[in-house]
Amino acid sequence: MSAEIDQLAMIHRLPRARIVDRLEYLAELAAGRRVIHVGFADAGCREMQAGAGTWLHAHLATRAASLVGLDVDEAGVQAARDAGFDAFVADCRDAHALAEVGLDPAALVVAGEVIEHLDAPGAFLEAVAPLVRSDGALVLTTPNASGLGNALAALAGFEVNHPDHVTLFSCRTLTALLERHGWTVREIRTYVPKVKATGRDSRRELALRAGATGLRWLELAAGGLGRPFAADGLIMVAGHAS
Repeated sequence: MSAEIDQLAMIHRLPRARIVDRLEYLAELAAGRRVIHVGFADAGCREMQAGAGTWLHAHLATRAASLVGLDVDEAGVQAARDAGFDAFVADCRDAHALAEVGLDPAALVVAGEVIEHLDAPGAFLEAVAPLVRSDGALVLTTPNASGLGNALAALAGFEVNHPDHVTLFSCRTLTALLERHGWTVREIRTYVPKVKATGRDSRRELALRAGATGLRWLELAAGGLGRPFAADGLIMVAGHAS
């Protein structure tokens, strides 16, 4: 029988962090490095991201010494190849599938807004481990369960979530998951998502955009007051555990 857990052990002091611009921060990490970008195609959102200038893969390409994209989306991979990017179809939950691609380990592996879509995130963290050099880093970005927007939406009787998401991570739960699967967290940042125009100007769309803009400023203000984990996004940089 497992020992009883003291309730005080469930209270965790949040680490030091700061709010960053997600695209700029990741592009800076990629600068001059060989990078593998997992889930790069951004299926279902690429046209919107490209139109807004927020497609992460394009930003990484401006700074990385070399960049390879991996994704299960065959159409997205082909579109990237047609645009001149180096890309392969691969299921990054499957270590054997990744090995068949035959990539050398990279200094930086980026999985942006991927882990919250996965039924077995722990298996994913183990599968991508061989892609990361022994002295390299894995970077995850994901929505933050503790973000101010979630609390405000719940108070209003709503939940704001992508239809394909199956989980939300907090700083503590994502750290624990990484540590269970062979990683050590090196750095934590948070980010506030940018408000993107949808191209539709209905009254409802304009109201949603105004609300999202107001929330963005509230989260940035909270970060300025030393509460960065009120932001709606998490960034974790991890290395192989000893």
